[in-house]
Amino acid sequence: MILHELIEFDTLRVIWWLLLGVLLIGFALTDGFDLGVGALLPFVAKTDTERRVVINTVGPVWEGNQVWFILGGGAIFAAWPSLYAVSFSGFYLAMFVVLAALILRPVAFTYRSKREDTTWRTAWDWALFVGGAVPALIFGVAVGNVLQGVPFRLTDDLWAMYEGGFFGLLNPFALLAGAVSVAMLLQHGAAWLTLKTEGPVSQRARTYGSVAGIVAMAGYALAGVWLLFGIDGYTLVDDVVRNGPSNPLHSEVAKGVSWGASYTARPWIAIAPLLGFVGMAMAMRGLRAGREVSTLLWSKLGIFGVISSVGLTMFPFILPSTIDPRSSLTVWDSSSSHLTLFVMLVVTVIFVPLILLYTAWVYKVLWGKVTEDDVTSNSESLY
Repeated sequence: MILHELIEFDTLRVIWWLLLGVLLIGFALTDGFDLGVGALLPFVAKTDTERRVVINTVGPVWEGNQVWFILGGGAIFAAWPSLYAVSFSGFYLAMFVVLAALILRPVAFTYRSKREDTTWRTAWDWALFVGGAVPALIFGVAVGNVLQGVPFRLTDDLWAMYEGGFFGLLNPFALLAGAVSVAMLLQHGAAWLTLKTEGPVSQRARTYGSVAGIVAMAGYALAGVWLLFGIDGYTLVDDVVRNGPSNPLHSEVAKGVSWGASYTARPWIAIAPLLGFVGMAMAMRGLRAGREVSTLLWSKLGIFGVISSVGLTMFPFILPSTIDPRSSLTVWDSSSSHLTLFVMLVVTVIFVPLILLYTAWVYKVLWGKVTEDDVTSNSESLY
């Protein structure tokens, strides 16, 4: 038996669907609080010293947190090439905006404190705000569009043809999803700041985080109702050959059913949105009660539930097509080859635990609060 045949092709496809979700959730749980902190910076910190405190809570870890973003992009490229082709071409301008905003972060971290000038530092503080708020918004908008379907089609030789435009992505449901994303990550950033700061900064973070939690839960509830009763879902009409070659055009897809059918077929997936609501509600309660570690953990649970609910609701669809449902990408017909998925899995099993161990060690070393004395009297303070 060939080694990669030890795991069935359809099983590998599901494993990589799960791993893609793990990588995206990992990015949201780690770099998500970095984005939230950046977006909160001009509001929770009033003096230059307070802003330096806020920046130093994420300064040592933000680069490592972005590893999950890079791994997610790499996984899409290698495991789901059709998804990569459609999304990275159709969402090209949106991704350019995200990358431009993310590029602002390292530049702002590096140059913000190089001069004493107030105008100079304020400008870079707002650059950090843009670098946090804009990606959070666009990531949510992207998810909103994926749930509705994207205007693309596949030619007979499987060339992906995207027929939409940038401003078409900014539809009402997608903007609502973007608002939920921003509010959710603001709450996550506030939870991080309550853990890492003290005094007025921590208190303001609790206030803003509590408001963000209310907005996130209300927006998530509204988006859920809208999705189930106001947006057409997709379903596979015929039996799919789950071990077959990757060719979406071999499947028959129907549009017009409710995504709620997923919950009828698999009632257990309702645990995902439940975890989303519980996590956000308990994080908001923790913010108001002055708790620290548990608040951050509840916030992580809320994010896990929200993102998981998207993937579980859509399964087995990864990217539906609005103009040609037959071109919709699913877990069963848009992956790389059996051998490719197996080799990637072996590499992942080896290196992801190492990344997790290193990340845990870094956070252990950096455990503790960042104080004003740390940034004013410590010559080793970077920002």
